[in-house]
Amino acid sequence: MKTFYGTELPNPLMLGTAQYPSPAILEQAFRESGAGVATVSLRREGAGGAGQAFWQVIQDLGVLILPNTAGCHTVKEAVTTAQMAREVFGTKWIKLELIGHTDSLQPDVFQLVEAARILTDEGFEVFPYTTEDLIVAERLLGAGCEVLMPWGAPIGSGRGLTNEYALRAMRAEFPDVPLVVDAGIGLPSHAARAMELGFDAVLLNTAVARAGDPAAMARAMMGAIQAGKLAHEADPIEARDMAEASTPVIGKAFLS
Repeated sequence: MKTFYGTELPNPLMLGTAQYPSPAILEQAFRESGAGVATVSLRREGAGGAGQAFWQVIQDLGVLILPNTAGCHTVKEAVTTAQMAREVFGTKWIKLELIGHTDSLQPDVFQLVEAARILTDEGFEVFPYTTEDLIVAERLLGAGCEVLMPWGAPIGSGRGLTNEYALRAMRAEFPDVPLVVDAGIGLPSHAARAMELGFDAVLLNTAVARAGDPAAMARAMMGAIQAGKLAHEADPIEARDMAEASTPVIGKAFLS
């Protein structure tokens, strides 16, 4: 498995921590999934210690922490949030979200590159939430990012991998860069497909947190991710337009 800024993940599942019905259900979902990374928002750490119970649950899980800049719309806002998150969570990792479109929550890739350059210059290890655009990906790598996180579909939509062609092209273009499908995963089959394409990890939140049984869905997601990873490593066959007999005809009995 590729390393992420020199750190090898316990497994390829990164799980978000928002929208769960309760901290207890969040904890149960994490333990059932075995996810090795938790994404957390600085907004959960409210004034007066309002987020302390949540933070204690996350700490007790013993997972790697990936703070994010969720909800930021400007470079200044994202950079400031990242700086505060580094102080609160004690890590150089930052999932850089810079939203440019209100309805689709599509990232503003122009500001994203600018913010990524500022943060990497300040020593952050940036995980940029981006589109599947190859030119933007090149710019992000040029800005110092060592990981790319293209979306599968809009955040929370559950529509899966809506542009599989582009994701496949990104994997081929950057074979040595750790790639994470972030956003849009709704079903375990979506997560499995991302891994079958050769992605290194999957980040998801809503599909688990808002499922009728978050713990069961978390377990299903991990099973699917492991299956997809194994399938990719097994070098699957290419799809064909024509049938091909699986039983050899040599030695077939001749009936007169």
